[in-house]
Amino acid sequence: MKSSFSVTDHAVSGERFELVYNEQRHMYETSPVPAPDKISAYYESEDYISHTDAKRSLFEMLYYGVKQITLSRKQKLIKTYSPEKGKILDLGAGTGDFLEFCKNKSWETLGVEPSEAARKLAAAKGLDLLKDQKQITTTFNVITMWHVLEHVHDVHAQMKWLKEHLHQNGTLFIAVPNFESYDAQHYGSFWAGYDVPRHLHHFSEKAIRWYCDQNQLQLLDTRPMKFDAYYVSLLSEKYKNGRMRYWPAFVTAWRSNQKAKRSRAYSSKIYIIKHKS
Repeated sequence: MKSSFSVTDHAVSGERFELVYNEQRHMYETSPVPAPDKISAYYESEDYISHTDAKRSLFEMLYYGVKQITLSRKQKLIKTYSPEKGKILDLGAGTGDFLEFCKNKSWETLGVEPSEAARKLAAAKGLDLLKDQKQITTTFNVITMWHVLEHVHDVHAQMKWLKEHLHQNGTLFIAVPNFESYDAQHYGSFWAGYDVPRHLHHFSEKAIRWYCDQNQLQLLDTRPMKFDAYYVSLLSEKYKNGRMRYWPAFVTAWRSNQKAKRSRAYSSKIYIIKHKS
């Protein structure tokens, strides 16, 4: 395991950052970490797809189509662990598609999204998203963080907050990229899952389990996000070769998912978490 290595911000700034290995937690940390009041500049790009509803290219149209499938799958997964509908909180809600889907399924919804542009798009869908989680005082039956925890400056503080705002019988769903996956190993420093400096932390399952243990939370199960291997591989091809090479990306993603059937090291994983009984 490399103690550290350099990764370029291919998406926005072109700056280079170090990924520093934490042996105790088996994860990498981005260094240097942009200050909270400076990091928003690294999200200012029309290509930051989770903050737009654009369908300008084949890639964006594919992303939108897959997103509709994954919304349904996320809802079914949540129903497995929380069959009785109640209050659901989505942190890092983007343009609100997931919450809109949940609202149509009779959930009582609330979301948090720092991006003003994304909040405006969500408002057009009838969703009034909060800018900051500090405004929240109640507890929820379900809390979701779909590819958000890796963006948070203080993971310890965030996990503590999640525990305090999760109903005693509630369920927490956290999805993050997995640097142990085959596609991460294949693309190395060009792997789009690193996405520095927006991604401040780079998790393994061991790391998520460590944070759960530190906060008296129980990791119940994990689920793969198989489509993520294709999305990440396409972006990685672009970063490595200057263009999206669809066939090599498809082959790499397929191999990644096949290898993960045995290793469980999928490109991204969903962690299902509850209070320790």
